[in-house]
Amino acid sequence: MEIIETEIRGLMIIKPQVFEDERGYFFESYNCEKFANAGIDVNFVQDNESKSMKDVLRGLHFQSPPFAQGKLVRVMKGAVLDVAVDLRKGSSTYGKWASIMLTESNKFMYWIPAGMAHGFLTLEDNTVFFYKCTNVYNKPSEGSIRWDDPTLRIDWGIKNPIISAKDKIAPLFEGFVSPF
Repeated sequence: MEIIETEIRGLMIIKPQVFEDERGYFFESYNCEKFANAGIDVNFVQDNESKSMKDVLRGLHFQSPPFAQGKLVRVMKGAVLDVAVDLRKGSSTYGKWASIMLTESNKFMYWIPAGMAHGFLTLEDNTVFFYKCTNVYNKPSEGSIRWDDPTLRIDWGIKNPIISAKDKIAPLFEGFVSPF
């Protein structure tokens, strides 16, 4: 397993070692000891899965303390452009974002620590997205930032994605008061 630091402290790309042959493949998607040795020493308490058609954009979402969540995300089928935005007030990369292509073929994972907003755009029909969370979902603690925020200027590569009614009215980053 290879773990790569990104330009945003704590946000990491995980490239598992994949064993393939004529029968298919095998890889270890999570190993508590290996992750802890890489600085991801967390306790996962909830797993989530979503299925989406092409051009669905989900996000940018976060959970406020005390229900803040770290997430280990990956694609089981299809492909996404995955985006994380640093919302940690004291961070030198506050308000910065990073993205990665997660696909069923590259099998990469993204570790998104608590204190970040997260979203993804599906690039193929029937994309299955999976994530492990370090805290349980709590509706009163959910928050969001507009996917097309003019301050953040995230390059999603699409003008008119399919988004939820809730995400259409998410607040802008300007004036956002971070709970992190």
